[in-house]
Formats: sequence, structure tokens, C-alpha cells
Amino acid sequence: MKDLLTKFAVDNKVTGGPTVDTVGDGSDNLVTRITGILNAVIAVLGIVCVVVIIIGGINYMTSTGDAGKVKKAKDTILYGLIGLIVCVLAFAIVNFVIGNVLGAGTAS
Repeated sequence: MKDLLTKFAVDNKVTGGPTVDTVGDGSDNLVTRITGILNAVIAVLGIVCVVVIIIGGINYMTSTGDAGKVKKAKDTILYGLIGLIVCVLAFAIVNFVIGNVLGAGTAS
């Protein structure tokens, strides 16, 4: 079977036909993979921030007026919002740097 695939790849490469090793449009390189991984990590962190905000809101609603619990809940919501802002800024910075400075995504 390996010989058949090798012969197919060599014959088509000589005649200009498609070869076995050509998958996709060839635009998948290291920079786009790293960008995808970083965007996925930032998205997961953003989801965690939203969950922290929700937990802080639940704690705020169930604090029953206790000043210590209210302060802790407000701090949790604040930290979740700060984390969400950091995630959005990190997403923007990563995509700007990779897109403009490294030249990924430009037509070649």
C-alpha cells in the first residue's frame, strides 16, 4: 500500500496533478496555528471571568445584608470585570501584533 501511495504521489507531482501531501490551501502555517491557540486560551479565560462575575452576583444576592459578604461579593464582581477587560485587551493586542507586525493574514 505504501508503494502505491508513493507511486501516486510521484506520478502526480511529475504531471502537475494533486499529490498526497497537499491538504487544504497551504495557508496553515505556524503563525496561524499559534494565533488560533492563543485566541482559544483567551476565550477560555474570558469564559472563566464571566463565571466569576456570575458567582459574585449570586453571592451578592444571597448576602442577606451582611456587610462582609456584600464587600466580598462586590470584590469578586470587580475582579471578574478586570479579568474580562484584560482578556479583551489581550485578544486585541495578540491579533494586532500577529496581523500587523508579523505580517500574518496579508495576501502573498
